[in-house]
Amino acid sequence: MSEITKIMCCKKFLPLSLLAGTLGACGANSDNPDPGEVAVFDAIGMDEGITTLGTEPFWNARIEGATLTYSTPEDLDGTLVTIERFAGNGGLGISGELYGSPLQLAITPGQCSDGMSDRIYPYTATLSLGGENLLGCAYTDTQGFSGEENP
Repeated sequence: MSEITKIMCCKKFLPLSLLAGTLGACGANSDNPDPGEVAVFDAIGMDEGITTLGTEPFWNARIEGATLTYSTPEDLDGTLVTIERFAGNGGLGISGELYGSPLQLAITPGQCSDGMSDRIYPYTATLSLGGENLLGCAYTDTQGFSGEENP
């Protein structure tokens, strides 16, 4: 594999560059039906607001419609990115360009802890940006986290 970036898909690590094709491939093993027989991921509506966050380093991405606002402690106001969303069988993919580099974000179902609070999030987030791979958690406007609002 030419890229270090990998995501967890069906308990197998796959290159993030193959995200569009592999989200559809999740489920293709002897325990699951063929990809064409598995419904496309629809747990997050295509217009639903999503918040993703990660620690060490700290980052945040707020997705609303076709726009993502990426922020860090050095850029609290954030930078706007035009994005495209696509649903596969294993989760939601988001792609765009930030600072002249490709931005790829995979949001997949699974309990996630930010490691800094007692919150539990319903989704994991894997962000590839400018050769850096960032892991985090995600929740939506209708599927929040459990735990304290302001820990």
